[in-house]
Amino acid sequence: MAKQVLVTGASGFVGSHLTEALEAQGYSVLAMTRHPDTHSGAGKPIFGDVYEPASLSQALADADAAYYLVHSLSRPDFVEKDAEAALAFGRAAAEAGLERLIYLGGLGQDDANLSAHLKSRREVEHLLASGGAAVTTLRAAIVIGHGSISWEITRQLVAHLPAMVVPKWATTRTQPIALSDVIRYLIGVLEPEEAKGRTFEIGGPDVLTYAEMMRRVARLHHHRALPMLAVPLLTPRLSSYWLALVTDVDTATARNLVDSMSNEVIVTDHAITKIIPGMPLSYDDAVIEAFRQRAAAQTRS
Repeated sequence: MAKQVLVTGASGFVGSHLTEALEAQGYSVLAMTRHPDTHSGAGKPIFGDVYEPASLSQALADADAAYYLVHSLSRPDFVEKDAEAALAFGRAAAEAGLERLIYLGGLGQDDANLSAHLKSRREVEHLLASGGAAVTTLRAAIVIGHGSISWEITRQLVAHLPAMVVPKWATTRTQPIALSDVIRYLIGVLEPEEAKGRTFEIGGPDVLTYAEMMRRVARLHHHRALPMLAVPLLTPRLSSYWLALVTDVDTATARNLVDSMSNEVIVTDHAITKIIPGMPLSYDDAVIEAFRQRAAAQTRS
């Protein structure tokens, strides 16, 4: 049994919820951060920086297992930086003798048409394992939860616009998953021997286009229809400027996400259900849960 678990990206969207859930289940959690003095979330803060390889051996010294939740999507050089970080962390994990390393990656078929973002996620999988550590990968599409960049784009577009001109990517199919189910799967693969070193695809029960997701949010939360007009000639660059204008997502992140939105990301392998049974939340229930999370966060602040 993994007694002490290190979480990278512990202050991030998924990491902050994961550290809380791990502690609730009795694990001793090390929250790796570049700023341990200001860490206010769950877990014992410990210094570590994936871009400073020398810091990783000490951060991992007392860990039995680790979660890798790092990415640099807002940087123009994110492909190179993510590769550099994954290579360093994978080597350090192997040298520390970790029982297992768990990575949350991205869905999508392995072919030449994958976006730079999704290709980078695949590269990170391989680089984490290149040092010899046993890497368990969970591949997910859009995660629905308060604080998720992809979810915030959907929520803010629907909230700000009474009608919408949408680009071609709005007709791409995807398989969103609730944050609570992502956390359930991440913890669920920590102990079972049959999960060690394997890759799993995770998703909710609904396969939807981006347009369908926005229409559902409009109906569920705003109790209105959302008229849409598809414009096939709206380029990825123009789409990213549009998203940055209408939402609070920066242009670089928006551009990288828009590129990925042209890739259909659907679960084709359901092997995870043999290890972690249970029906994941529907898209509608995930949306309701995300709005509850947002309301709770606003109350706390």
